[in-house]
Amino acid sequence: MFLSVTSEMLPTGLLPEMSGSLGVPQSQTGLLVSWFAFTVVLTSTPLALLTKRLPRHGLIVFVLLVFALSNVLTALAPSYELVVATRVLGGLAHGLFWGVVGAYSAHLVPKEQIGRAISITISGGTLAFVFGVPLGTAAGHALGWRLSFILLAVLMLIGAALVWRFLPKVEHYVAPPRSDRGARAQPADAAASAPDASDANAAPVESDPAAVTDPATVTHPAPTAAPRPQAPARRDPTIAPVALICVIAALIMIGHYSFYTYIAPFLIDGLGVDPSAIAPFLFAYGIAGAVGLLLSGTVFADRPQLGIVLGLVVSAVSVSALSIWSGMLPVAIVAFLLWGIAFGALPALLQTRLMHTASRRIRDTASAFYTTAFNTGIGGGALLGGILLERSGITSVPFVYVGILVAALVLVLVSQLVIRRRSAA
Repeated sequence: MFLSVTSEMLPTGLLPEMSGSLGVPQSQTGLLVSWFAFTVVLTSTPLALLTKRLPRHGLIVFVLLVFALSNVLTALAPSYELVVATRVLGGLAHGLFWGVVGAYSAHLVPKEQIGRAISITISGGTLAFVFGVPLGTAAGHALGWRLSFILLAVLMLIGAALVWRFLPKVEHYVAPPRSDRGARAQPADAAASAPDASDANAAPVESDPAAVTDPATVTHPAPTAAPRPQAPARRDPTIAPVALICVIAALIMIGHYSFYTYIAPFLIDGLGVDPSAIAPFLFAYGIAGAVGLLLSGTVFADRPQLGIVLGLVVSAVSVSALSIWSGMLPVAIVAFLLWGIAFGALPALLQTRLMHTASRRIRDTASAFYTTAFNTGIGGGALLGGILLERSGITSVPFVYVGILVAALVLVLVSQLVIRRRSAA
């Protein structure tokens, strides 16, 4: 997961270099993140359905090889259009990877350790912001952005070899054969509803050979009363709150990635940071995000709603300070790190809030919609930021981000009222 997220976000640190090399504006280069994310949104579910019967172990190895190929092709692509095509290929691999890897970690451990296993797996994404993107950016500055993607491809190949050699294979769900499904679908009192043997028009009924007895001993059950009609299933009352939380997540991600995707040009043009210092700034931001993730799992673990509200407020205040006092570098650095801490807590808190809200029977579906909303926000944010960068300059982007955070905060407060009313119902 560390390698996957690093591959997704690496262009954010190398935006100026890639833009100059490919001969396109930085706003257009930032759309490489959008192409990647929108590919994930559109293809992750269909690919998951198409590959649901394939062995998970071999599928992860294959996906890592496709990742490696995508990064090599990105490094070799002579034009922007071909780089877009290679990013779409990476997005296909990324969407399929995310559909497999979370469940894989759950298959590896006993039920009581699933939460810990998934948390450890997902932490690879956080480490990508702490180490992957900053180190990839530093390598790009030192060796050129193309060699940075080559190095990432080599790491993908090493990862594929390690998975093939050391990761245990798992058994995942495969639909039973058709005859077995039919047998399992019959209710316990199926004999009472089976066609009577005296009915010449009755269709033959398949039976378990092990259950066949001497015909002389077979007796027909007495007819029973027709089953009472069942009441229609009640609609799950948590669907609306879950949908609202997914909308909030998408909105927050749109705001965040409208700014974070273009953080390199903002640091260079807005704060006057030397391009060689971009990697250390991103590393510090990643460390701050890890602190926020730690807070989300300790201080706010049982109070995700409070953590979300505080995260949004602190993010809005810190980004505003970063923009207003951009000429005062010490103040801007403090605001930058506070933003990293506040936002670092938000994704985990949103997902925790989602799991607390969703009923048990729709948790899997809720998680899938949350992933879709998250990637929609990433792609939409990069697209929005590119439009703002092109039309009004980089200095306008943070203020639009703050406005989106305020709108998200209002929706968070509204969602609390909706959840309370649904719980009361």
